[in-house]
Amino acid sequence: MPGPLDGIRVIEVASWMFIPAGGSVLVDWGADVVKVEPITGDPQRGLITSGLVPGGAGGVNFMIEQPNRGKRSVAIDISNPDGHEAFMKLVETADVVLTSYLPQVRRKLKIDVDDLRARNPKVIVARGSGQGPKGPDAEKGGYDAASFWARGAVGTTMPARPDGWPSGQPTPAFGDVMGGLAMAGAIAAALLKRERTGEPSIVDVSLLATAMWQISPMVVASKLFGLTQMPTSDRTAMANPGVNTYRTQDGRFISLMLLQSDKFWADFCPRLGRPDLVTDERFADSTARAANAKECIAILDEAFGSRTLAEWREALDDFAGVWMPFQTLEELYTDPQVVANGYLPTMTASNGQDVQLVASPAQFDEVPVQVVRAPEFGEHTELALLDAGLGWDQLAAMKASGAII
Repeated sequence: MPGPLDGIRVIEVASWMFIPAGGSVLVDWGADVVKVEPITGDPQRGLITSGLVPGGAGGVNFMIEQPNRGKRSVAIDISNPDGHEAFMKLVETADVVLTSYLPQVRRKLKIDVDDLRARNPKVIVARGSGQGPKGPDAEKGGYDAASFWARGAVGTTMPARPDGWPSGQPTPAFGDVMGGLAMAGAIAAALLKRERTGEPSIVDVSLLATAMWQISPMVVASKLFGLTQMPTSDRTAMANPGVNTYRTQDGRFISLMLLQSDKFWADFCPRLGRPDLVTDERFADSTARAANAKECIAILDEAFGSRTLAEWREALDDFAGVWMPFQTLEELYTDPQVVANGYLPTMTASNGQDVQLVASPAQFDEVPVQVVRAPEFGEHTELALLDAGLGWDQLAAMKASGAII
């Protein structure tokens, strides 16, 4: 897709979600991303046939589509000498090589930084890892449940289950997609540096570092004040009743965020059907409401519980203070803001099914992200290698040797 990275070519040597998610962001920003897969394919392709994701035979593997939309797939056995040469031909055309391969695998395959730079001195090398490029665990693998959620301490900031076990991640690839976004941003910065200085960078992003950044206020507070979790607050005694969660008559919830409550109180109370609260001296200003918080929250609980969410949407539609309903996943598809901003663009999968994917967060020039399907395994092998300068005779020989498929 056209975008700020139009004309940038990225060679991605990565599997699963973390680094491919970063590659998908680069696609959204306009880069040409060539996904180099082993001759067995990205193992994430097998999730649908193994039954780990729904869909069945002929279905849409959303765990492939979301992080690989818009890429080209080239199937190469890099361990084969002919395959290695084919890969290096692609590297010669690249601005960036993006990889999640472990250091020992990169060395074995001869695709580490020095190998790549010997063929393309200006190539940016971007490496995703579980724990970072240095230290005793630099060569150990990592997945988001382990390196982000567990080791990065994100899981410990969440309330434990009633049986004492830590809570699980709220969604698959919870840390992977955040790490991928960080990687895409870092690559964009490296491209700018190279344009200005002529010097290519080595970019490293780890799931561990991403996790620590995600909960950075708590990481800092843990050392300063001995906090291991956000203090549990009693919602019935919040000092600012305007910052709280309230239940509606139909069992839905509303997040109310009146951080500057005095600014909105006079308009808010009539919308609740309680204009008397504006002049009630117990609640006349933020200081009074804090002193009488339990009583104020009880009144607000009663008021919010008297109407359905649909009725509150109407009553608070033009209210200047910030409030939001707790939405379901399904409601995102009809949320007028999601629709207006194109946050769930549609692509047509290879089986002909229309599927909405999630756009990466950034837009440029107010143009919504557009998406096309993920490639079939090895779909672009011949075309990409021809584009890199190889001839048909060479491709035939490589097929015969098993270097490509």
